This record gives sequence, structure tokens and C-alpha cells, in this order.
Amino acid sequence: MAYDHTEQEQLDALKAWWKQYGNLITWLLIAVLSAFSVWKAWGIYQAKQSGQASMLYEEVQKAVQDKDQAKVLRAVTDVEEKFAHTDYAQMAALVAVKSAFEANDVKTAKVQLNWVIEHGKTAEFKAIAKIRLAGILLDEKAYDEALKLVEGEFPAAIAGDVADRKGDILVAQNKLDEARASYQLALDKISDKNPSRQLIQLKLDAIGGAPAKLTK
Repeated sequence: MAYDHTEQEQLDALKAWWKQYGNLITWLLIAVLSAFSVWKAWGIYQAKQSGQASMLYEEVQKAVQDKDQAKVLRAVTDVEEKFAHTDYAQMAALVAVKSAFEANDVKTAKVQLNWVIEHGKTAEFKAIAKIRLAGILLDEKAYDEALKLVEGEFPAAIAGDVADRKGDILVAQNKLDEARASYQLALDKISDKNPSRQLIQLKLDAIGGAPAKLTK
């Protein structure tokens, strides 16, 4: 009987505990299961979005190969509007820039570069867009606008290219001392094996720069 009494006490205690906390535990379980379901559904959605964006990106590339500028613009607009959060949108925009240059459509190139700068999700892509747009503005003699694009912090992998572009702009403004410093910075940031080092060194020498120190 003692065993039965103890067992009944435990059962009563469990019932009392469940009465007090059962609803809370049930709601917590529902919340956890709901969160898992949402997470799983989000993963499926993301995979689907990435797949569709990839297909549109391939369309952009094919249109570029076919030199069909109108189709390039349609496809890149689609991927930017529908899948702006994916890397494919940034990549498609930069491919469209190349196509626009080949078609002598500078206006479209600037639009696409500005799109990457404003909507790009990756610092490296945004940096590349800024360098290229600064080059266009340099050609247009919009030096102050171009210089603004190459100011500030940039990813380490792109820093040398940014400094190189900045040097070009400063030379155009006849700010040779600053240009020398910028070209030297570019050489310091770029690997010894980078083929662009020779061109940067030539530009530095052309404005009376000292021989560049090799990076380690």
C-alpha cells in the first residue's frame, strides 16, 4: 500500500504541475515547431529564388554573347527587380555594363553601375562598380564626382585597384604629389605577381615618382 500511495502522490504532483505549466509547454512546442517549419520553408524558398536568378543570369550572358543589347537589358532588369537580394543580380548588372561599353552605351553602363553601388549586397561588388564608374566620370572630366567614389574604406582585396584609380583622377586634376602617394599605395597593396603592377609603376615614373618598393 505504501508503494501505491507514493505512486499516487507522484501522479497527483505531475497532474498539478501539468495543470500549472502544461499550456506554457504546449505553446512553446508549437512555437518551436512553427519556427522550424518557417526556417525550412525559407530555405526552400531561398533555393528556388537562387535557381531562378541563376537562369536569368545565364540569359544575360547568352544575350551578351549574341550581342543582343535589348535582350540584355530585359534580362538584367528582370533579375534586378525579382532577385535583387542575390549575388546573381550584382553579377548580371556588371555583365550588362560590359555589354553596354561594347555597344558604346555609356548611359546604360552608368545606370547599371549605380544600381550595384546602391543595391549591391557584397562589398567587393560595390567596390568594383565604384572603380568602374569613377573611370567613366574620369573620362567625362567629372573629377570631383569620380574622386568621391574612391574615398573611404574598401575591402583589402580591392584597395590597390581603388588607389590606382584615385591616382589617375589626381593626375587629371594635376595634383601630382597626391597622385604619387596614391600610386605608391596601390603598389604597396597589390601583390608582386599582379600584372597591373608594371602599368602602375610606369604611371608613377611618368609623374616623377621614386622607384616602388616591392611588397612582401
